Amino acid sequence: MVFLEFEKPLESLYEQLDNLKEVGEKGDIDVSDKIKELENKIKSERKGIYSNLTGWQKVQLSRHPERPYSLFYIREMFKKFTELHGDRYFKDDKAIVGGLANLDGQTVVVIGHQKGVNTKMRQYRNFGMANPEGYRKALRLMKMAERFDYPVICLIDTPGAFPGLEAEERGQAEAIARNLFEMARLRVPIVCAVIGEGASGGAIGIGLGDRVFMLENTWYSVISPESCSSILWRSWDYKEQAAEALKLTADHMLEFKLIDGIIKEPLGGAHNSPEEMAKTLKKHLKKEVAELMEMTPEKRIKLRIEKYSRMGEYDTVKQKTTAKAK
Repeated sequence: MVFLEFEKPLESLYEQLDNLKEVGEKGDIDVSDKIKELENKIKSERKGIYSNLTGWQKVQLSRHPERPYSLFYIREMFKKFTELHGDRYFKDDKAIVGGLANLDGQTVVVIGHQKGVNTKMRQYRNFGMANPEGYRKALRLMKMAERFDYPVICLIDTPGAFPGLEAEERGQAEAIARNLFEMARLRVPIVCAVIGEGASGGAIGIGLGDRVFMLENTWYSVISPESCSSILWRSWDYKEQAAEALKLTADHMLEFKLIDGIIKEPLGGAHNSPEEMAKTLKKHLKKEVAELMEMTPEKRIKLRIEKYSRMGEYDTVKQKTTAKAK
């Protein structure tokens, strides 16, 4: 198991539990009561730690190396997943996966960022940072879904769109903007879920939907805490303050009415019980897809546009008038 800095109190308890189990397996001593007592203590300690997480701690959880990624959820939630490749312009982007799948009898098109589960795979997937061809591939799959009247499900988990020179040369900003334009008027339901990191245009490029949800320990913001810290303070040392100032957690996003709901994670985070998390997410997706499928395309598009038109707040300051001089 991998323990984050704020989870260190749990590490020693798990070591004790492993040692106790080893003693029970090798010897003739009955330690079942001690094991149960220690397991209850771990549960209590974990509950205390996770009951009041800071913004930065939730950012750390969203990046946990054992956290499930899109392909895990796709395998667990869907049947008969057939991955489709390429954008028909340049090449296949490995940072975004997508294809046809079966959601308990309903054919859907599922699209998601994929980071990679080890060093080699992370390099292969470019750490979940898509190039323009990734967003163009996603759009191609969405237009295919529209042609056959299949709902679209998007799983968001990226530290941002790839910022390299070659990505800009191939039109990174245009590709993301085109996706937003097309998704706003797509005639089939779109349900999005932030399953990890939701950073900037890299996230919103497949994140405009009729329903947008965030898992409990995820974040969604125009910039990462580290980048914000480096811009404002010229150092990454203030990333914790930046995370609080950005108000990027699921609770804040719901408060600002930028998302439609929060999906609760198992105690300890999604990585602590991936299968349970997949079941919970699937239940939400099925419910939302079923509700949206009952609407006409015209109504969905109207509500979608109205929803995004309401986002944002502003105040109008009236100009003060001065009395004319006598």
